[in-house]
Amino acid sequence: QVQLVESGGGLVQAGGSLRLSCAASGRTFSAYAMGWFRQAPGKEREFVARITWSGTGTYYADSVKGRFTISRDNAKNTVYLQMNSLKPEDTAVYYCASGRTAWGTSRNRNDYDYWGQGTQVTVSS
Repeated sequence: QVQLVESGGGLVQAGGSLRLSCAASGRTFSAYAMGWFRQAPGKEREFVARITWSGTGTYYADSVKGRFTISRDNAKNTVYLQMNSLKPEDTAVYYCASGRTAWGTSRNRNDYDYWGQGTQVTVSS
């Protein structure tokens, strides 16, 4: 059974930083790309970032480019999202997801087959 468990969310002031982690189990972690999505109240879940199986390819939503960094440690079966210069509009529940393939740049939720339970990030102004 595949499990993805996020951690690291919390309350932070605008301009601050947080680092999210997602620990994976139940499948060969290093064989799949991983992604982060977020969902704010009343809005659809949206793509944030994606990283290929090797970590050599990273892709970001325009809204977070230059502020967020996705990375992974295949030895620890963990993917990270470093979030800097946070803004109130970054407030959302953040989800990690496992891609269906090792490569690619997909931002489509349907191209991810396993999801974590989410972690709340709240940025105060």
